[in-house]
Amino acid sequence: MVDAKKTADGPPPAHDMRVLIVDNDHALAHSMAESLERVGYPCTVATSGTEGVSRVETDQFDIVFTDLVMSDIDGMGVLARTRKALPDAEVIVVTGHASVPKAVQAMQQGAFNFLEKPTTPERMRAVAEKAADSVRLRRENLELTQRLDEKFGFEGIIYASSKMKDLIDRLKRIAPTDATVLITGENGTGKELVAQAIHQNSPRKNKRIVALNAGAVAQNLVESELFGHVKGAFTDAVTDRVGAFEYANGGTLFLDEIGDMPLATQIKLLRVLEEHQLTRVGDNKPSKVNVRMISATNRDLEESIKQGDFRQDLYFRLKVVTVNLPALRERREDIVPLTEHFRKQFNKRHGKTIKTVSPAVMRKLFAYEWPGNVRQLRNAIETMVVLDADGLLDVDDLPPELMDVEESPAVSTDGPLGLIGQSMDSIEKWAVEQTLKLTSGNREETARILEIGARTLYRKLDKYGLS
Repeated sequence: MVDAKKTADGPPPAHDMRVLIVDNDHALAHSMAESLERVGYPCTVATSGTEGVSRVETDQFDIVFTDLVMSDIDGMGVLARTRKALPDAEVIVVTGHASVPKAVQAMQQGAFNFLEKPTTPERMRAVAEKAADSVRLRRENLELTQRLDEKFGFEGIIYASSKMKDLIDRLKRIAPTDATVLITGENGTGKELVAQAIHQNSPRKNKRIVALNAGAVAQNLVESELFGHVKGAFTDAVTDRVGAFEYANGGTLFLDEIGDMPLATQIKLLRVLEEHQLTRVGDNKPSKVNVRMISATNRDLEESIKQGDFRQDLYFRLKVVTVNLPALRERREDIVPLTEHFRKQFNKRHGKTIKTVSPAVMRKLFAYEWPGNVRQLRNAIETMVVLDADGLLDVDDLPPELMDVEESPAVSTDGPLGLIGQSMDSIEKWAVEQTLKLTSGNREETARILEIGARTLYRKLDKYGLS
């Protein structure tokens, strides 16, 4: 522990934890505060339970030391009010020997620890540091959860099209339930990202999501990957192994390319989904599992059923709710925000400072059919960012498959699609003009739809010669 005294190097560094000390023994309270302040903790002293409660309800503290026995509001009262007002703070109760059983009771009700009087500065600082570590860990977990929400939540799905907006609205209704979900769509449309978003917005978000690609596992190993095996179950089974179902217990299992699963495994999967229990390969003892199933496929499973490659009963068990991801060529409005998102992402990853994408490149991106969907667009933008030498993503940076792309007549440049690569003034003028047409010239209604004030609308009408 750092020496409490100031040294030639100056005072100890300021601590990132604010401490409240509540004790109606004035001398002891100030002594405790001085002890912690000498190692950098900023302390506030309250010399009664009433004052302590007032402090926690009107200020922000990370650690609270409270005497257990006080004449007005006792330590249990301070603990209860702190847990309510500052749920992320840690509370340490200070007690005499006779009240140790009550201190244990306080810990059962949420206190972090207790100190028995008389205590030493070293003991007090050690307990404070452990409490500070607990608060920091909780904050780090919260920040991690927030980053996961940003990356894997619905906020992490980039779109502008009405098709994707409708899809996200549907996903938001599905996520809080425990329904089994089947995600369909071409390769590269983002099926795993959608599965992550469903999980991250579900009551199971604090448990694992385990992903397994059924098409990427050798057929003779699929059952072991899913259900696990016991030692000696087959030649290479030298130890027991936990399968994906058990590993995801309490959370979510995402089975990608489920249309490639062998028929024999489909039967066992159906049984697990219906009975909520599994048996490891080579074992006879069943185990209970509680898993939400999300599956995905790029195949037409109804056609696979007709051909005898997929069980109909499993199909209906998996498709309690179906989500179909449209191909990128069916939602071209999303190319612009996706391109901008990938430009920023790969700028950061590769240490580049590319500021924009040329209109010529945007028109080619718009005209291309994108057989590999969003994944292919992502890879194309990363290639361009890596190869760029002048800070502008232009046609000289395009990958080979995009070099000779001509604008297709099938891709209309009328309406919003024709504004790709245009200035913001052009886009704004178009929006105002089209909204006026929609409202038959009603300016008040136009301003309401555009979410701008009437005066702002009049200025824009004058600016663009629309008055």
